[in-house]
Amino acid sequence: MARTERTPRRAATEARILDAALDVFSTHGFRGATLDGIAAAAGMSKPNLLYYFATKEEMHTALLDGLMDTWLDPLEALDPVGEPVEELRAYIRRKLAMAREYPRESRLFANEIVQGAPRIAPMLSGRLRALVEEKAAVIGGWIAQGKLAPADPAHLLFAIWATTQHYADFDVQVRAVLASDDDMRFETALATLETLFLDGLRPR
Repeated sequence: MARTERTPRRAATEARILDAALDVFSTHGFRGATLDGIAAAAGMSKPNLLYYFATKEEMHTALLDGLMDTWLDPLEALDPVGEPVEELRAYIRRKLAMAREYPRESRLFANEIVQGAPRIAPMLSGRLRALVEEKAAVIGGWIAQGKLAPADPAHLLFAIWATTQHYADFDVQVRAVLASDDDMRFETALATLETLFLDGLRPR
């Protein structure tokens, strides 16, 4: 479909559609999402929706493309010349903040991974792999210098991802078990994760 010039009004409408699509995709996954459901969530008719996005694939791809820079920023910010324990503390805090502030985006990403990453596989084996290798080398260097206790750097990053993203991807479970919607759960989680990771990584 030929696109008209992207005016501020059009950009605002596309943003509203993508926000609605994010709700639907993060709740139902790609396969469970429908154009009718996204149109209803956006408060518009399906024909009007199709004027802006021809397929749900187009919306899903736009969301994933927009997500990736945000998703990788916390790891990009790991500073090779910083103090190792403090750099990892800051990384854990950034990742948990993302779980708190972007739960829908986290679930969108998780749903894509569970389905075998059909739309982002090249990014995972390309950009993400290169970034993990780069930062794993930094962490490995700190370990070799005796600034951190021995640990496999890549698996350390996986463990941080798993524990921080849990608070977005399994938010319903966390709130049910704690019997609370109080945001203090994130503060308690942060203190616990810092104890688990940082005390374990301090040089012995």
